[in-house]
Amino acid sequence: MSADQSDEDLTALAKGGRQNFIGFLLRLLARLPFLFIAGRLYGPDALGRFASALVVVELAAMICAMGEKRGLAQRLTEGEDAHPANLVYDGMLLAVMFSAVAAAFFWLVPAPLFPSGQYTELDRLVVLAIPGYALTEIVLAAQAYRYDIATTVRARAVVEPWTISIMAGVFYFIPATSESGLALAYLVSIYAGLLTGLWSFFRSYGPPRAWRPHPSYMARMTARALPLATADAIEWGTRRLDIFILGLFAAPAAVGVYYIAQQVASLPQKLKTSFEPILGPVITKNLKTKNYEAIARQVCQVGFWIVAMQAGIALALGVPGEAVMGLVGPEFVGGTGALAFLLAAEVVAATAVVSEAVLIYVARVKNLWISIGTIVLQGVLTVVLIEAMVAGGYGEPFKAAAAAIALALALGTASLVKAILLSKILGQSINNFRWALVWAAAPAVVVGFIATRLPEWAELAFGIPAILGVYGWVIWRRGFGPEDRVLFKRSRSKEAVEES
Repeated sequence: MSADQSDEDLTALAKGGRQNFIGFLLRLLARLPFLFIAGRLYGPDALGRFASALVVVELAAMICAMGEKRGLAQRLTEGEDAHPANLVYDGMLLAVMFSAVAAAFFWLVPAPLFPSGQYTELDRLVVLAIPGYALTEIVLAAQAYRYDIATTVRARAVVEPWTISIMAGVFYFIPATSESGLALAYLVSIYAGLLTGLWSFFRSYGPPRAWRPHPSYMARMTARALPLATADAIEWGTRRLDIFILGLFAAPAAVGVYYIAQQVASLPQKLKTSFEPILGPVITKNLKTKNYEAIARQVCQVGFWIVAMQAGIALALGVPGEAVMGLVGPEFVGGTGALAFLLAAEVVAATAVVSEAVLIYVARVKNLWISIGTIVLQGVLTVVLIEAMVAGGYGEPFKAAAAAIALALALGTASLVKAILLSKILGQSINNFRWALVWAAAPAVVVGFIATRLPEWAELAFGIPAILGVYGWVIWRRGFGPEDRVLFKRSRSKEAVEES
């Protein structure tokens, strides 16, 4: 790879990272009103029922997207002779077909969505989110292939979270929808995000040209996509299996508390999942030229960016965890322990995510088996640890913490195994850890501990910015080299990214 091409790749990744971090801040700003409304108005019982339905709906949608969130970049790279829009519409057609079948099934058989048996007719409408969610994944992946991460930020970080926050409040005060407000607000937010993505997609790709879907091609495409679709579903399922198992051992209120902790912890998770679309095009182009050294360098570079940002956010939200959970409602403070372990899980999972961004192209089946092993390990650990808490006579908060510990252990194991596999395939070392992370975390923890001595409002208003400030200053001075700082420099080779 030439120096110019390497510089363009780094600039593309950095641009995506900047937009991604801005998206995180916007998502954080928008998510807080929803958590407050859902916790204060609807309560933990309603949240628990909503969370159980969401597990099934989003899992079905991920499967119906047929792995296009990450596989589309490879199809577009390899299909140079075909019109790009046609390739995207092939994926969209498959997603609509499969998601329509899934939505019809769950409409007729709602028991998996609502295991408690408590739901309204309006609650069942949540199945309509399956095709919308699947199509949104494909549309945003298509935009990311052209280095358009801004559309993902608008859809995922602005439109969706603000829509669900506003509509959850609106539906609560309408008597006919007050019991089903969370499900309806979620449904509206999904289609609002889809429309946002489609607006940019139609401008970028336009309509298909002489598009004639062939059943034989669609069948081959489906067969090729199954390992990736399954891996996507499993990776997503590791973030929801804990809720499902916890629902079998704990009351709906406990599931609701855990769901809130998970929603807070999922904020830093978005930092790494939003990097996946921008990694895809860069990796596939280097795979085409077998430039494994460049791929390893990019994986380690992006991996460190993700870990550095996630660790800082995890400290800022985890150290004053009681105040963060108490903001939603006093009955949610018991989920503080679960929040701490969930935040840790997201940090240790970063290596698995960036490694998998390459493995899905070079070792698709092996990656699938590792993902299957991960979710099986998580399931076993979750049951064992929760049973241990039950045997010890511990209460509901400890069951929730046990589920979070199981997730952290499973994701940590997956990160280690996938990094080792990728290192052997590329013949290059894969390591996202730097000692600067420890140097930055230590003073941030001290500042956070001091902040916990303040009144709750001051702990949130001053403690969180202080933790982020101290951590950011140290990591910038001790951990970020010249290549890392490209992430924060807008002026470098901007034209190269726009033209690539």
